[in-house]
Amino acid sequence: MKSDKTSEGNLHNAGEMNEENSIAGDTDEQVTHDVAPENVFARGKRMKRKPKEIDLLRDENAGLKDKHLRLQAEFDNYRKRMMKERVDLMKTAGEDVLVKLLPILDDFDRAKKHIETAESLDGLKEGVELILNKFREFMKQNGIHEIEAQGKQFDTDVHEAISQFPVTEEQNKGIVIDVAEKGYTLHDKVIRFSKVIVGV
Repeated sequence: MKSDKTSEGNLHNAGEMNEENSIAGDTDEQVTHDVAPENVFARGKRMKRKPKEIDLLRDENAGLKDKHLRLQAEFDNYRKRMMKERVDLMKTAGEDVLVKLLPILDDFDRAKKHIETAESLDGLKEGVELILNKFREFMKQNGIHEIEAQGKQFDTDVHEAISQFPVTEEQNKGIVIDVAEKGYTLHDKVIRFSKVIVGV
């Protein structure tokens, strides 16, 4: 019986030792795995790589900031230039048209001088008619056209009725019977309505 108990005790102690050795082995293996030379090298490599990446990012950030500042400066210069051009355009918007009107103004000056020495009205009438035709042609070349109104059906899109006049003929009702002031269009856009008298 004593021998049996001793054997059981030895077996129990052996089991504990094996278990401890197994735990120790696992621990040693884990420690060895954690401090393996290749892992230490990999960590060192990562640590050495980070400063370079930070420097690259800093350089990239500085480059983007510089590009942004340059673009902002260029945009400011463009905006100022456009504002100046707009102001200049407003000042000289009608310069081209006015320059083309100067010859007609010269014609009026010559007609005025001729009036002072004219012996008959026929020459004056002819001169004024020539100037008027020249001016009308100039207006057409620049897209300005007279709105037809006399004898036309009253049209609120191009006509403005300033008065109504009773008519006896049924066909004249709603018709423009007189034009008080001519209307004009500029490239099909009404710039002045014809002021008319409409039959009712």
